[in-house]
Amino acid sequence: MNDLLQSHSKRTTASVECLGLTFPSEETRREHFLKLLADKLKDPAFRQQEGFPQGTDEAILAMSDPPYYTVCPNPWLAEFVTRYGKPYDPAEKYAREPMAIDVSEGKTDPLYKAHSYHTKVPHLAIVPSILHFTEPGDIVLDGFAGSGMTGVAAQWCGTAPPSYRHKLEMEWKKAGSAGPKWGARRAVLNDLSPAATFISANYNLPFDVDAFAKAGKQLLRDVERELGWMYETLHSDGKTKGRIEFTVWTQLYSCPECTGEVNFTDEALDEETRRVKDDFPCPHCGAELTKRKLDKLWINEIDAATGKVLKVPKRAPALISYRVGKTRYEKKPDENDLAVIQKIAGLNFPTVLPTIKIPPMHMTHERARMDQAGVTHLHHFFLPRAAHAIGLLWGKSKAHADARIRAALIFMVEQSIWGFSILNRYSPSHFSQVNRALNGVYYVASQTSECSPWYNLGGKLNRLEKAFRGYRTGGSSAAVSTGTAASLPLREASIDYVFTDPPFGENIYYSDLNFLVESWHGVTTDAEPEAIIDRFKQKALPDYQRLMQRCFTEYYRVLKPGRWMTVVFSNSKASVWNAIQVSLQQAGFVVAEVTALDKVQGSYRQVTSTTAVKQDLVISAYKPNGGLEQRLAERGAAPESAWDFVQTHLRQLPISKSKNGGLEFVVERDPRRIYDRMVAWFVRHDFPVPLSTEEFLEGLRSRHSERDGMIFLSEQVTEYDRKRAQSAQAPQMEMFVADERSAIDWLTDFLRKRPSTYQEIHPEFTTQIGAGWKKHEEKPELSNLLEGNFLRYDGSGDVPSQIHNYLSTNYHDLRNLEKSDPRLKAKAKDRCYVPDPSKAKDLEQKRERSLLKEFEGYKTIAGRRLKEFRLEVLRAGFKTAWAARDYKTIIAISQKIPEEALQEDEKLLLWYDQALTRMEADE
Repeated sequence: MNDLLQSHSKRTTASVECLGLTFPSEETRREHFLKLLADKLKDPAFRQQEGFPQGTDEAILAMSDPPYYTVCPNPWLAEFVTRYGKPYDPAEKYAREPMAIDVSEGKTDPLYKAHSYHTKVPHLAIVPSILHFTEPGDIVLDGFAGSGMTGVAAQWCGTAPPSYRHKLEMEWKKAGSAGPKWGARRAVLNDLSPAATFISANYNLPFDVDAFAKAGKQLLRDVERELGWMYETLHSDGKTKGRIEFTVWTQLYSCPECTGEVNFTDEALDEETRRVKDDFPCPHCGAELTKRKLDKLWINEIDAATGKVLKVPKRAPALISYRVGKTRYEKKPDENDLAVIQKIAGLNFPTVLPTIKIPPMHMTHERARMDQAGVTHLHHFFLPRAAHAIGLLWGKSKAHADARIRAALIFMVEQSIWGFSILNRYSPSHFSQVNRALNGVYYVASQTSECSPWYNLGGKLNRLEKAFRGYRTGGSSAAVSTGTAASLPLREASIDYVFTDPPFGENIYYSDLNFLVESWHGVTTDAEPEAIIDRFKQKALPDYQRLMQRCFTEYYRVLKPGRWMTVVFSNSKASVWNAIQVSLQQAGFVVAEVTALDKVQGSYRQVTSTTAVKQDLVISAYKPNGGLEQRLAERGAAPESAWDFVQTHLRQLPISKSKNGGLEFVVERDPRRIYDRMVAWFVRHDFPVPLSTEEFLEGLRSRHSERDGMIFLSEQVTEYDRKRAQSAQAPQMEMFVADERSAIDWLTDFLRKRPSTYQEIHPEFTTQIGAGWKKHEEKPELSNLLEGNFLRYDGSGDVPSQIHNYLSTNYHDLRNLEKSDPRLKAKAKDRCYVPDPSKAKDLEQKRERSLLKEFEGYKTIAGRRLKEFRLEVLRAGFKTAWAARDYKTIIAISQKIPEEALQEDEKLLLWYDQALTRMEADE
């Protein structure tokens, strides 16, 4: 396995072992597998795989480095895992708790910055999770790998420097955890985008850094020799030659008053502040102008690539930044500069540039109209001088004799494609000059910056050399595949851990944004199975949810039973958040924890509400062990199956969580949250839920220990009691009141601590029902909530224990009084309190009957949409309909409520989606 063991900074000339075969060199290994891949590409069935990228055989072979990287579904992926992984062993002892991570940690690390991508979770943020959930040598999977940071993290576990190891070990020791087991893990990386997997492969496959650095410097020298004259300019003395760093091109406009030509940079750029003025006078007539008032000027040109007449915005060079020695200067273009630009425009068009027409996409035809910037084909993104520069860099990189150095050079050069294009805007400030494209969008500014090869790549080459020289892969390895995460060429139960950062809704249009770079490679994304909300492609939220469910189902299939998956979530829409949660549950995963990083406090908090998704969230979910699934199949929807699930689930949850020296409430141990997880599990298996809410809650408390509102196994409660004794106060659950259910939960928590009268409760309750209340949910009257869910002491009989304990503890003059004492009874009169379990069961049954009666009323409203409704009524009705296999009622009522209300409620969405699935199956 020498090809897997060599470092990024040193190559071996010894024989190479690969997947059980021995080769005399890396070159013969590559030739052998390229021939096998070429044979497979000739098979139509192989190319018909879902997510197979669009490109010729030659282009796919040119990008690939089999068997470790293919820019198509990797046919050696399963063999890689079988050879280097461990088969699933049900007898193997494995137990882990959820773990939170800081997804922003490591964003300044040189290795992280070695290649940009639209979104990246830094490898240093992923390393702790991999160390926690896996052992050295385990296989880690990321099906939405992007730039491959999960693979880098897996290898970093074996190569991290002593300073990093010491820091992490001290953090774990402080948290009371056992030290990490250092040692490399292997990674399986997949992405739909060829651009992403190419970056991933170059991050994770070894290459000779010395040879790369030498080749990179030679590349820039070659460009200097051939194109250096294009970037020469005369200094102010008229004799000394300087080297251009960048030329600012400005859009030319006409004045709406006098039709005179307006050079935007000359007139709008404030030379002192280096910012664009809000308004400025016309240089011809003096009229006050703003950018919005100006009319863009256009000219007709002959397209050098197509020979057709092309209408383009009229631009002119306005500013040149150049160096003489180490000193930087600025000047306006002179006659010599304009002559050079004119000469370049007359040269033959560089044939290496892609000239394909840009297909209809949201980012180029809807979000931004590239045709209004004169861009209809790929080569239109490049001005003539930039086209020659990037064309020469690309062509010489692809011509390098060594395949790995060739890939590393392209890895460097492709990062400058956006920087050479007219997407590279000039955005100066008083302190610096910014030349960069806007992230996540195609945008052509009024001022663009045409940068030189050395300005673009000189510093990048040095940074890459430094970053990769310190990154040694050691005994780690990775295999990279290109295709959909919904169909991975892996065997069942073969993966030890999944870390994934999937696309979330319509946050980023990956295939659109990657199209520019992928076109240079000649291999582009098959966007059909892309998990995204994209109106242009007619993909709505339900389509996104179905695609994500398929991907999570595939994760579930290949993950070993009892093992974990970490999902990083970044979207502020509750509907997308619910789609992810429902997709996870329908795939079979059980969510054990959701945390968010508090960037102000530098600590983690658990997420308790579907509306609280403004920050990066980390979801910890597990695949239940095989024994639980088998016992469910044998018992069916019996109460014992529910308690079996609870027993297994509680074992996966953290016993305690600390924050700022105190204990935190473990949200997943809340009885109702446990009930929700149990319901989702039965629904996912197409079984009726065997216990009602009240039966479950009563049975839960009789079978398991309860502490501070949380449920524990008997073997867990001792440890919690020990931690609780060391804490000054009991943990408090953070609550967000957004609907009737959360309002009841808030009242329960409030009254459990402080039995109170209506007058005492009302002011505080009113402050809870504010802007966060769900749009279509009826706001309940406090009096109705108290009457339907709690008990009120009317002054007759002894004072209930809950009120007695509260009053005797908080009122000095009422201490040591009997429950029948008139003074105590007077103070206790009209106070509401949380009933004990036996009475709570009766109240719950009464409440459910009332909810179902109201649900019947919803059913009778024919052909009308419900503008306002009670979610609790819908939840109770859907649950009852599911038990009766009345899927039509669930679907019919769902069609009466606004789609956003359905999508923003996790429970309703689960019932509805499963009802649709069952109806389709029955048909």
